[in-house]
Amino acid sequence: MTKLLLSLHVLAAIVAVGPVTVAASMFPATLRRALGDGDAQTTLRTLHRICRVYAGLGIAVPLFGFATASSLGVLGDAWLIISILLTAAAAGVLALLILPAQDRALAETTSSGTPSPAPTPSTPSRIAMLTGIFNLLWATVTVLMIIRPGSTTGV
Repeated sequence: MTKLLLSLHVLAAIVAVGPVTVAASMFPATLRRALGDGDAQTTLRTLHRICRVYAGLGIAVPLFGFATASSLGVLGDAWLIISILLTAAAAGVLALLILPAQDRALAETTSSGTPSPAPTPSTPSRIAMLTGIFNLLWATVTVLMIIRPGSTTGV
């Protein structure tokens, strides 16, 4: 059962977090293009939708993670507690900062289908910075999951 749970946890991370990471990373550059010409509006909306949908699917990652940790008996291990805190921080950055910033940027760049110069030039940079923090948090969690201090795998 543990192998099944671990497999589901890893698959959920790849399928749910991967698309959010890529789409969120592409959003600032696409926003810069959209501010210039408006041809990028469809791509911008698509990237935002990918972020929203896969962020919702991403809830499966910690659910399968908790089930796996429970079956392995490592719920109290420091590396796992740190991973849980970093995962919560990443989820918070995504849900409370990145997605609302993308919503605002979309609203400001579209009015009746025409681009608007309303967003400040710092908007793409700010979203890029937040996305970088999100990606760094997930990269750290991934490294912790692979290294797992005290692991019985001998690595």
